[in-house]
Amino acid sequence: MSSELTSQEVIDLTRKHNYGTWRKQKSWNPSHLVSADGCYFTDGNGKRFLDFSSQLMCMNLGHNNAAVIESIAEQAKTLAYAAPFYATTARAELSKLLLEVLPEGLTKFFFAPSGTEANEAAFKIARMYTGKTKIIARYRSYHGSTAGSIAATGDPRRWPMEPAGKGQGVIFSPEVNCYKCPIKHTYPSCGIACADYLEHMIVNEADVAAVLVEPVVGTNGVLVPPPEYFPKLRKICDDHGVLLIADEVMSGWGRTGKWFAIDNWGVKPDILTTAKGITSAYIPLGLCATSTKIAEFFDDHYFAHGHTYEAHPMSLGPAVATIREMQRLKLVDRANEMGAYLGEKLRALKEKHPSIGDVRGLGLFWAVELVKDQKTKAPFNTWQEKLDGKALVVDQIAAKMLGQGVVMQAWMSHFVLAPPLIIEKADIDKAVAALDEALVIADELL
Repeated sequence: MSSELTSQEVIDLTRKHNYGTWRKQKSWNPSHLVSADGCYFTDGNGKRFLDFSSQLMCMNLGHNNAAVIESIAEQAKTLAYAAPFYATTARAELSKLLLEVLPEGLTKFFFAPSGTEANEAAFKIARMYTGKTKIIARYRSYHGSTAGSIAATGDPRRWPMEPAGKGQGVIFSPEVNCYKCPIKHTYPSCGIACADYLEHMIVNEADVAAVLVEPVVGTNGVLVPPPEYFPKLRKICDDHGVLLIADEVMSGWGRTGKWFAIDNWGVKPDILTTAKGITSAYIPLGLCATSTKIAEFFDDHYFAHGHTYEAHPMSLGPAVATIREMQRLKLVDRANEMGAYLGEKLRALKEKHPSIGDVRGLGLFWAVELVKDQKTKAPFNTWQEKLDGKALVVDQIAAKMLGQGVVMQAWMSHFVLAPPLIIEKADIDKAVAALDEALVIADELL
C-alpha cells in the first residue's frame, strides 16, 4: 500500500485526530511504524528496531509469518464474515485444535474480539452458573478496559474510572509477590499466607462467584507464584464452591514454556480466558473457555451473552494457522531453551547494577525491577507519578535503549522482557547489552 504522506505527516495526523492510550495527550509523540519482519520492525526514517517485548507482549510468532498472513487472505476470499449463529469450517477447526492445547477439561468456547471481552464473558458465565455475584481479583493485575474488566483490574489504571467501577461486584486480594510481599511474610515460612488471606475473604464476603487470577502476572511485573500457591488456591476454590478463572491473555501460548502458564503447576481452571498470542496478534481474537460441567449447565439455562463479532471467521482461520505454526516450529519448547539463556544473562546484570532489585521470570517472560535501595526495595517512582505523566526513570532508560535500536516495555518501576518466541541468542545478547548500558542512568541516581 502506497501513500503520498510523509512520515511526519503520518505522525502529526495521528496525534491530532487519535487518542493515545493510557496517557495525557500532550506528551504523546508516536513513532511511525512502517514495516516489520521476524523480531524487528522499521520506522518511517528507515531505522530498524529489535522488538524485545513483542509489541504488547502478543506477537509470539514474530512479525510477518507467511503462513498466518496466507491464512488471513484465504479466509477473506472464502468467507469474510458469518453471523455467530452459523457454524463455519474455521470455527470447527479451531475448536478441534483447542482441545489439543488447552488444559484438559476445558471443552466449550466463546470467541470474542479481544481479551477484555473474553474476561467480560467469563464474569457473566461465572455469575450465571453460580448464582453468586462477587468476583475476587488481585491488586497487581490487569484484566481489560471495559466497564467490568477495568473494575476487576487491580492496578491504578482503574483509579480514573472510580467510583463508577465500585458497582461492578469486584473485591481485591493481595497479589503473590515473594520479592515484596504485600502482607509482610517471607516464603517459604509463610505457608502461602496470601492464599490463606484470600480464603478468609471468601468466607467473610460470601456470595463469591469466582476468583480471577493471572497465573503469571503480566504488565504488573511478571510475578511468578511459588509451587504451592496454585494447588492450594484450587483446593480453596473447590472447598467453597467458587470458580477459578485463569486470565491467560498475556501468559498463554507458549510464553512461559508451557502452552498455558497454569500448566506449570498442573492445575486446571474452571474458566480460562486468553487472546494476544492465539493469533500472534495478527488479527484480534479473544477466547473464553469453560469446563464441561459449566457447559452442561447451559444446556437447560439461558446463555445471556453475545455480540456481532463473536466467532468472526477472519479471526478464527488465522488462529488455526498460528497454532499449527507454533507446533511446527516447536515454539513452546523453544521458549524454555531461549528463556533459560535470557534468564542467565539478566541475573548477571543484577550482580553488576545496584539499581536492580529483582530479576524474575519463566520461559520467555521476564521482568527486571528497579529500586532506589536494594534493602528497602523502594521504587524510583510511584503510581501517582505515572498517572500524572511524570517522566519516570524506566522511561528514561527505555528512551536510551531506543536510541540503540532496542524496544523494551517499561512500566512504572520495571521492564517486561517478552521477545517473540522465535528469538535467537544473538538478539538476546543485543537487547541485554543495550539494557546493561542504559541502566547506568538508574545506578547514577543512587
